[in-house]
Amino acid sequence: MTTYISRRLAFLLLTLLITSLIVFAVTQYLPGDVARIVLGREAGEEQLQAFREQFGLNDPLPVQYANWLMDFVRGDWGVSYSTRTEIFPLVMERLRNSLMLAVVTMFIGVPLALLLGVLAGLKEDSRWDNLISIGSLSVVGLPEFVTGILLIEIFARQLGWFPANSSIAPGTTFLEALPMLILPAVAATLVLLAYVVRMTRASVVEELHRPYVRTAELKGISKSAVVFKHVLRNALMPTVTIIAISFGWLISGLIVIENVFNYPGVGRLMVFAIDRRDLPLLQALTMVTVLGFALANLAADIIYAYLDPRIRLG
Repeated sequence: MTTYISRRLAFLLLTLLITSLIVFAVTQYLPGDVARIVLGREAGEEQLQAFREQFGLNDPLPVQYANWLMDFVRGDWGVSYSTRTEIFPLVMERLRNSLMLAVVTMFIGVPLALLLGVLAGLKEDSRWDNLISIGSLSVVGLPEFVTGILLIEIFARQLGWFPANSSIAPGTTFLEALPMLILPAVAATLVLLAYVVRMTRASVVEELHRPYVRTAELKGISKSAVVFKHVLRNALMPTVTIIAISFGWLISGLIVIENVFNYPGVGRLMVFAIDRRDLPLLQALTMVTVLGFALANLAADIIYAYLDPRIRLG
């Protein structure tokens, strides 16, 4: 198991290195002059040149990349062009907020989706199966902003159970922010629900039709024992990948939901960086997002290896 994890870690580091090169290259070749965009049209040539010198924009690209990568590894992510503040604490604050929302969403969504998916798979082609499938697909078909507005109208304005505005102050603890996390988490759960439910259902149905299930039943093993000891263990493996990718999406992909609920997460900060052409901030956010996806996939690989020993021995 140690060898397997070491190989996956090495692959993760290589992935991050290649990604950093791509991210740097793409951001450098975006159209427009960064100095002109940040300082405005009224800035003179001397101001533009001083800005380029201050942020190293006149250095050769290989030098800029090497300096940026070394500083990023050390935790020195530079200063934001638009806010003139340190990038590292800003990104860490937004990342903390996104992680809190992701945890609440996973806590609500994953058990619910797995339960519905397993139930639909065990009751294949029954009324329950059709109800779960149609219901989950109907919900995911709604745009995220429509779902968010409906949740605000019903649970915030009419019932008054949760606040409509999820704008939390910096340094807010998890317990203090929890009431403001529920509605955005439910909105994100509704997006994830259909994908996880359908994947889980398909995996359960496929496993139930395998020969080993019939053999176990012919040997007198109860259906419940076969399902819980064998079917679910094998059926949940493909679902692990979907959940891992979903966690990476929850960290940086909730742009619409964050805007609807006014939640200060990574997604909104990334839109801000794109609008302001803030390259250092955009680079840092992209690398954090890629790292989140990479760690989520690493966790999925480790869970895979635990569920199926043949993977770590291969």
